Amino acid sequence: MARLRKKYVCQNCGHETMQWFGKCPGCQEWNVLVEEIQSPNSAPSDRASGTRRTNSRPTPLSQLDVLSQYRQSTGLAELDRVLGGGIVPGGAVLVGGEPGAGKSTLLLQVAGYLAAGGQPVLYVSGEESGPQIRLRAQRLGVLQDSLFVLTEVDVEAVIAHAAQLQPVLCIIDSIQTMVQQGLDSAPGSIVQVRETASRLIAAAKEANIATFLVGHVNKGGAIAGPKVLEHAVDTVLYFEGDRHANFRILRAVKNRYGSTNEIGVFQMGSRGLEAVDNPSSFFLAERPRQVPGSVVTACMEGTRSLLVEVQALVGPSPFGGTPRRQSTGVDPRRLAMILAVLEKRCGLQLQTQDVYVNVAGGVRSEEPGVDLAVAVAVGSSLYNRAVDADTIVIGEIGLAGEVRSVPYGDGRLAEAAKLGFRRAIIPAGVYQAASGSGLQLELTAVRSVSQSLELALPRLGKPKNV
Repeated sequence: MARLRKKYVCQNCGHETMQWFGKCPGCQEWNVLVEEIQSPNSAPSDRASGTRRTNSRPTPLSQLDVLSQYRQSTGLAELDRVLGGGIVPGGAVLVGGEPGAGKSTLLLQVAGYLAAGGQPVLYVSGEESGPQIRLRAQRLGVLQDSLFVLTEVDVEAVIAHAAQLQPVLCIIDSIQTMVQQGLDSAPGSIVQVRETASRLIAAAKEANIATFLVGHVNKGGAIAGPKVLEHAVDTVLYFEGDRHANFRILRAVKNRYGSTNEIGVFQMGSRGLEAVDNPSSFFLAERPRQVPGSVVTACMEGTRSLLVEVQALVGPSPFGGTPRRQSTGVDPRRLAMILAVLEKRCGLQLQTQDVYVNVAGGVRSEEPGVDLAVAVAVGSSLYNRAVDADTIVIGEIGLAGEVRSVPYGDGRLAEAAKLGFRRAIIPAGVYQAASGSGLQLELTAVRSVSQSLELALPRLGKPKNV
């Protein structure tokens, strides 16, 4: 096998050199030289002229055949929802998440489901041995004769086996362990991840084999390796949720074959990941009733409405000076704006109070529709007044203290009515659209944050600890 030629290209000025330097000889910047591959088969005349011989021809757009994107179910309705309807043949999907989140478990379940139908599936592992994978498969109940396991890290060997087997699905666990022979870089380095991923994706497209790539994440939570990895694949999925909790959220951040706003909710059990059919009921199962600082709201995740509990805890700052503002599941900048509106427009004395806000269950919601629930939860904890447990609060807050309308108001209210809520505090715009819908809800329209606090927290008195 011919040895690949290497060169080092500056990511800042484009200077090329055959040797790596800590400082670029061209622009004098540090740590900007990145290893790249130079094909030994390319002719010098082609490289000099910037052209290469090809048999491809431009085709008018109107003459292209419309290919029906046949999708194959994964056996998990929540995963099908996130993928946009199922697996697309030839599609490349990158799955990332924290260690122990359940990436390998989920993909092994998918492999077992497809193999149960008699279709060959290839599971390539560069981290675990065959017996280890069998133990997990036995626990998950997915031992199938059509499920083939390959413990290999050489990307060319993997492509050769896939070409021979012609599986309906190929799973690479993980891309950071794959190696392109001829490169001196260690597995997991930028050049190895880039080259091996490009080879696997090109082979998958050519053979029309759906491919799932498992990606490790770095300390910042992003998928390790070059950003070009996420650009090269068709779909990028992220696992969210604490690995010590019993549920996971699968979110699509890129999807060429579907929406990027959908999420899938799974519950981790002894038999692997199970789809949660009613996430709203799941997230509210342990909600305390008639406790100050607890408010239920409805947030939209794609086309799905989720009811979640927003909790707030307000108490005097023990050290004086600048009070603490800490949030989990809510954008900290959004929380700072809501607290500023409560102080300026509603007269709440929060300058000496620590404020903690949490979306229960580990859910992360960044949409403005939860603003009013956060404000009411903070006021509820400050005044030590509990919000009625059968009341749901929805609305966006503006800097003038007004409550603005939110999209998909009818879907949010329908989800609340389905779970037995009797009252909804909503913006006036949502009230006008939903007043004739026949929902079994008492709809209360509000136009300001102050009005919302008065309606949600009756008998407002002197705040506690003030």
